[in-house]
Amino acid sequence: MNTRNAIAAAVLATMTGLAAGAAQAEISDNVVRIGVLNDQSGIYADVTGQASVIAARMAVEDYGGKVKGVPVEVVFADHQNKPDIGSNIANQWYDRDGVDVIVDVPTSSVGLAVQNIAKEKGKLHLNAGAGTSDLTSKACSPTGIHYVYDTYALATGTGSALVGQGAKKWYFITADYAFGHALERDTTNAVNAAGGEVVGGVRAPFPTTDFSSFLLQAQGSGADVIGLANAGGDTVNSIKQASEFGITQGGQKLAGLLVFINDINALGLQVAQGLVVTTGYYWDMNDETRAFAKRFEEKAGKMPNMLQAGIYSGVTQYLKAIEATGSDDGKTVADQMKATPINDFFAKNGHIRPDGRMVHDMYLVEVKKPEESKGPWDYYKVLATIPGDQAFRPMDKGECPLVKK
Repeated sequence: MNTRNAIAAAVLATMTGLAAGAAQAEISDNVVRIGVLNDQSGIYADVTGQASVIAARMAVEDYGGKVKGVPVEVVFADHQNKPDIGSNIANQWYDRDGVDVIVDVPTSSVGLAVQNIAKEKGKLHLNAGAGTSDLTSKACSPTGIHYVYDTYALATGTGSALVGQGAKKWYFITADYAFGHALERDTTNAVNAAGGEVVGGVRAPFPTTDFSSFLLQAQGSGADVIGLANAGGDTVNSIKQASEFGITQGGQKLAGLLVFINDINALGLQVAQGLVVTTGYYWDMNDETRAFAKRFEEKAGKMPNMLQAGIYSGVTQYLKAIEATGSDDGKTVADQMKATPINDFFAKNGHIRPDGRMVHDMYLVEVKKPEESKGPWDYYKVLATIPGDQAFRPMDKGECPLVKK
């Protein structure tokens, strides 16, 4: 080989090596790390906690434990429902620990903080647990996806349905932080639009164990419905205490605006019967939902709620997007997820809009009477399916700067 050919061969080999290295470098650190950030020890631990970690790990295991030839790891941490703690963990995960996506993140104040951090760093935030619809409105992000439910969908389902049944006057007991405020706001709008009215309300510290004074105010308001704009242990405590006060026996209705199947399990059907709630998933809908639920129950010791089902679905879609793009870059993966329809046990014909909202059907359900239940976790009667384009706020009605008006 002459000198010129040798030099050319060396240059070609170098360029080939650089190209191969660049292709491999698309998966940062040669590992995909998924961080489940939620409440592991507090008031939301039963509806998120380790069960959400199990759901994420199931999705990874079912995908084969690898994507594009690199391993996928799941880590988790407890944000204790505090935005400062959640922010510190998110910064450490993204900056030092090589976490590529943070999932779950219940407690809206924490979810909003993590969304902002992920946006600044170009990292993906796949939220299942936070409720505030602001995540796809004024706080939307190119790398933020809101997957399972939001306060607008809850309000559209439960609020509109109860007004339609004649329960027109509402009084709110609201958890005093971002989620409760958003849920009260969106439900108020839904109630007014359906021809009802809000006659009053009170904001309860988050979390709260004693709801007696708030319930007595609501009882004396003359409202047809007491709207519980809270979640998790707060919802369980307020419904239990309302039962002790005989509020529903006196003719007023309770509207649990965010109720998980775990809450019904904690309350028991004797107390929870007749509650009308909105959910994004119920384990006993069809063969597909039952098959996932059975496998999940074997690992978690309880049935999945809509968060766990959504986390499994969302993590699977995330891994598919990495497979399709060969990259774990936040914006690249988010764009691919938005371009890909979702059809699995959680959502049929689901899709992720430019504002980050995953649009899918929601379900209006009623809690069964004890004599109607056939066994453990057989708690819901499905009253109606709410099509996704009706359940979630129209994209042009939000305040997302990513959406062209």
